[in-house]
Amino acid sequence: MFRQLLILMLAICLTLPAGFARAQKVLPTFFREQRSISVRDPSQLARSRIPESPPPSTVSNPQPDLHPVYLSLDEAIRAALGNTDVVRVLTGTTATTSGRTIYDPAIANTTIDQQNARFDPTFSIDNTWNRLENPQAIFDPVDPGRSLISGLRNDNFNSSTNLTKQNALGGTLGLGVNVTPSRTQPGEFPLNPQSQSSTNLNYTQPLLQGGRIGPNLAPIVLARIDTERSYFQFKDSMQEQVRGVIEAYWSLVAARTDVWARRIQVEQLTEAVRRIETSVKLGIVNRADLAQAQLTLANFRANLVTSEANLIQREAALRNILGWAPSDGTRLIPNSPPNSERFVPDWQQIVELASERRPDVIELKLIIEADEQQWLLARNTALPRVDAVGLYRWNGLEGVMPNRSTIASQSGAFTDWTLGVNFSVPLGLRQTRASLRARELIIARDRANLQQGLHNTSHLLATSVRSLDQLYEQYLAFRDARQAAQVNLDAQLLRYRTQQTILLNVLQAITDWGNAISGEANALTQYNTQLATLERQTGTILETHGVSFYEERYGSIGPLGRFLPDACYPLDLRPSSNGERYPISDKAAEEVFELKPPTNLRDRLQNLPYEDIKLPTLEELFPTEPPKISPKSETERKIPDGEPALPKTSKTAPTNPAPSRRLPPPPRL
Repeated sequence: MFRQLLILMLAICLTLPAGFARAQKVLPTFFREQRSISVRDPSQLARSRIPESPPPSTVSNPQPDLHPVYLSLDEAIRAALGNTDVVRVLTGTTATTSGRTIYDPAIANTTIDQQNARFDPTFSIDNTWNRLENPQAIFDPVDPGRSLISGLRNDNFNSSTNLTKQNALGGTLGLGVNVTPSRTQPGEFPLNPQSQSSTNLNYTQPLLQGGRIGPNLAPIVLARIDTERSYFQFKDSMQEQVRGVIEAYWSLVAARTDVWARRIQVEQLTEAVRRIETSVKLGIVNRADLAQAQLTLANFRANLVTSEANLIQREAALRNILGWAPSDGTRLIPNSPPNSERFVPDWQQIVELASERRPDVIELKLIIEADEQQWLLARNTALPRVDAVGLYRWNGLEGVMPNRSTIASQSGAFTDWTLGVNFSVPLGLRQTRASLRARELIIARDRANLQQGLHNTSHLLATSVRSLDQLYEQYLAFRDARQAAQVNLDAQLLRYRTQQTILLNVLQAITDWGNAISGEANALTQYNTQLATLERQTGTILETHGVSFYEERYGSIGPLGRFLPDACYPLDLRPSSNGERYPISDKAAEEVFELKPPTNLRDRLQNLPYEDIKLPTLEELFPTEPPKISPKSETERKIPDGEPALPKTSKTAPTNPAPSRRLPPPPRL
C-alpha cells in the first residue's frame, strides 16, 4: 500500500508543470529529518533602524551650544501621553517598558466574541457521491456445480443539510434535511432509480450537568472579567507612567539646583586658592593652608563632576519616559516651580478612595468574581449527566417503476419519533469533586489576598502621609539652614579677609552653604514627587490630571465575511491629553529657591545683615559655669579666649579689626 502511494505521488508531481523539479523539492522534505539546529544570519531578517539622533552630552563634552527649551510639567505629561503606544515607567535613572500596550484591552476584548460563538447557529451542507460495487459469488444456473462472481453497482448521491443552535439553557435544537438519490444496476428493481428523503427535527436538553444558565454563560462572564482586568492593568501602568514623569521632572529640577550650588562652590574655592597662592608667595600664609584649600577644591570639582553627570542622566531619564530621542540639539529647562504649600490629607477620604479606585485592588476583586464563575463550572461538572432527547422525522421515497412511470410517497405519510433519557456518571465523581474543592479553596485564598491588599494599601497610604510630613519639615529646616548658611558664609569670608578666622572655617562654610541649597531643593522636589505618589496610591492620579481613555476603532472582517464591508471593532485605548494643573514661570524652576551666589573673596564685603543673626548667650554656651559678665555694654562684651571676635553691627566692615592668633607652622619633614 505504501509503495502504491509513493508511485502515485511521483506520478502527480511529474505531470504538473516543472513536475520533476517539484518532485525533487517535495520528496526530500517529506522524508528528511531535522538533525541540526538551523539559524538564519541576522542580515537575512527584516531590517529596522534606531531613529537617528546627535551624540548625547557627557561630562567632558557638555555641548554648551545646545538650544535651551523651556518645558512645563503639564507639557511633559502631555508629551508622554502622546507617545504612549508602549507604556514606560521610571526605574531609577532610566525608563523601561512596563510590558503593557494600548492594544492589550482590545486584544482581551476579542475573547468575549470567541466565547459567545458557542451560541451561534451552525449551518452545514454535506455532499457525497458514492459508487458501491462489491463482488459476490452465486451458483451457476446452468451448472449447479459451478459458481459465478457477479455484483451489483449502486451509484448514489447523499446530500445532508443541517442547522443547529444551542441556547443558554444548554439545550441543542437541530433541523436537518437528507436527500439520497441512487441507481442500481444491472437488474430490475421495484424503483430504479429512486430517491430517499427525510426531514428531522431534534432537541437535546441537559437536565443536570450543563442544564442551567449560570454555567453556560460562565465562559462569557470570564471573558468579560479578563477584559476588565486587562483594562485596569493598563490603567495601573498608565498611572505609574504619569507618576514617573512627575518624578523625573522634579528630579531634573533638583539636579539643576545641585549643579548650580556645586559650581558656585568651585568658583569660591578657585578664588580662594588663587589668593592663598599669592599670600604664600608673599610669605603671609603657610603652605599648609594652600594644600588644604587645594584638597578641598579637588573634592569640590569631583562633586561637581558627579553632580553634572547626575544632571545629564536625569535629563536623559526624562527624555526616555517622554518617548523622545536621547538628544536632539536642545537642553530641557523646567519652568514649573514646585509647590511649597503644606498639604494636609484627609485620612478617611484617601483610604476610601484607595479601596475603591486603586487598580490593583479592583483587579483582586475581579479575580474573586472570576473564581466564582470557575466554581460554577466546577460545580456543574460534578453533577451526573442526564439528557432528555427528542426526535421527529418525516420520511419520503420517490422513484421510477419498471414501467418507466414515476411514483412518490404522500407528504407526511411516513414519520418517526423518538423520546429518551440518557444517564451517565463516573462512580464516585472523584475528579470533579476534587476540582470543586480546589475552587472553593481558591476563593478563600483570593479573598484573603484581597484583605491583604487592602491592609497593604492602608500601610502604603500611611507611609506616604508620614513621608509627606517628613519631607515638608525637612524642606522648612533646609530653608532655614540655607538662609543661615548664606549669612555664615559671608561672615566667614569677611573674618578671613580681616584675619579673624582660619581657612578651615571658610571651607566649612562654603561646604555647608552648598549642602544646604542642595538639601532644600531635594526636600522640596521629593515632597512634590510624594504628592504625586499619594495620588498614585489612591488610584486617582489620572483623574486629578484630567486624563481619560478613548477607544479607537478599525475595520475588520465581519459576521458575513468578505461579502459585505468590514465591521468596526476596538483597536486600542489611547490616553487623552491632560489638563492644565501646574503653574508656569518665565524663569527656570530652580529660581524658586532664590539662587544668589554669595559674596566672593574678590568682592567688597559690605551691608551684610549681621544684625539679623541671633548670637547665643554665654549661659547657652557654658550652662554649667557661666563666666561673669562685666557691667559694660553688650557691644563691649569680652570674647572667650580662642573664639574669633565678631565685627560690630555697623553698615560697613571694621577698619582696624583685631588680628586673630596665627597657628604655628607645621614641622618640616
